[in-house]
Amino acid sequence: MSILAARLAAIKPSPTIVITQKANELKAAGRDVIGLGAGEPDFDTPEHIKMAAKVAIDAGETKYTAVAGTLALRKAICAKFRRENDLDYTPDQITVGCGGKQVIFNAILATVDPGDEVIIPAPYWVSYPDIVHLAGGTPVIVSCSENNDFKLQPHDLESVLTSRSKWLFLNSPSNPTGSTYTVSELRALADVLLRYPHVWILTDDIYEHILYEATFATIAQVEPRLYGRTLTLNGLSKAYAMTGWRVGYAGGPDSLIKAMNMIQSQSTTHTSSISQTASVAALNGPMEFLSAWRERFRQRRDRVVTLLNEAQGITCRTPRGAFYVYPSCAGCIGKKTPSGFQIMNDGDFVGALLQTEGVAVVQGAVFGLSPYFRISYATSLAILEEASQRIRRFCTTLTC
Repeated sequence: MSILAARLAAIKPSPTIVITQKANELKAAGRDVIGLGAGEPDFDTPEHIKMAAKVAIDAGETKYTAVAGTLALRKAICAKFRRENDLDYTPDQITVGCGGKQVIFNAILATVDPGDEVIIPAPYWVSYPDIVHLAGGTPVIVSCSENNDFKLQPHDLESVLTSRSKWLFLNSPSNPTGSTYTVSELRALADVLLRYPHVWILTDDIYEHILYEATFATIAQVEPRLYGRTLTLNGLSKAYAMTGWRVGYAGGPDSLIKAMNMIQSQSTTHTSSISQTASVAALNGPMEFLSAWRERFRQRRDRVVTLLNEAQGITCRTPRGAFYVYPSCAGCIGKKTPSGFQIMNDGDFVGALLQTEGVAVVQGAVFGLSPYFRISYATSLAILEEASQRIRRFCTTLTC
C-alpha cells in the first residue's frame, strides 16, 4: 500500500519549474542551452531594499512575527492599496504569505469544499488548477480565444456560472499571455458578477507595474460593490525583482483574511522577518527604477515579437503587460524535423526545439490553451536575439 495521499494523483509538479530545471541540467552536462522558461526578472533587487534588510539583520529583527505579517508591513500594504488602487483596507484585512502562491493556496484551502467550482480563464498560470484540486474543488476552465486577446468575455463567464461556483480567478496582466483587462472590460465582467452574489473573485495583480500601452485597473476598484467579495492579490516578486525574498500579500474581507491566517498558522507561520522589513522599504520607497526596467522590457518584447513573426509557421501578438509572449506554433503542427519526427502538438514542438536547438520554452498545453508556447523575455536582449534566431532556424528545417 502506498504511503502517498490520493489527492496527489490530481496534481503535477509546476511545469515552468520543471522546464527550468531541465535547462539547468542540460547546461551542467555541457549543452549550449538558452532557458526562457522562468518568470523571473533579471534585474537585481534595488539597493535601498537590500540595505533595509541588512539594517534589520544588524538590529536583531530576526524573531517570529505575527502570522498575518508585521504591523509595519500591513500598514505599508494598506497605504499602497489606497495610493495606487483606490482601495481602503485596514491592517486586519491584510495577509502576508511566502509569495503570492501561498496566499492563493491559503484562500482556496480556507474556502473550497469538494464539489465547489472555481472558474479559471485559459490560458492560466499553471498553479491555479492544481491548487483547486488539492482543496478538493473542481476547476472550470474557460478557453479564451486569441481573437479576444486571450481575455474572458462576459457571455462566456455567464455560461459557466452555476450554484456551485465559488470563485472566479482573474489575472491581469496575464501570465502567460501578457494580456491586460481594460476598465471597460472589467466593468462588463463585473456586471455579470453582480447578478451572482455567491461568487467570489480572486484578482491576481502581481504584474501590475509591468505595463506598456495600458493603464492598470483591478476589479474591486472598478466596481466597489464587489469589494466585499474580492480578494485583491499582489506581491513583491515581479515589480521589485524580489522573487527569492518570498513575499506575497492580499487584501480582503476580515472573515476571509482571518481564515487564511488560520491556515497559514498551521503551515509556514509567516514569511521571513527580514523579507518583511525589506518589503516595507520597497512599498514605502522610491519607484523611479521601474521606468527604466519597463523600457528595457518593452524593447525586448518588441524585438522578440518581430523576430518570432519572421519564423515560418509562427505568429506572435504583441502583449500589453508582464514579460511573456505567447506565440502560436499552429503553422508547425503536422510537420517533420530532419530526423523524421512528426510534430503533433505544442509539446512536441517544444521538445524538438530543445533537443535540436537548445532553446527551452514552455508548451501552451500546461497553460490550458494550445497550440502555443510561452517565452519569458526577462533576460538580456542579446540572449533573446540568439534564442529567436535559433527558433527561426528550427522552423526553417521543418518539412511537410
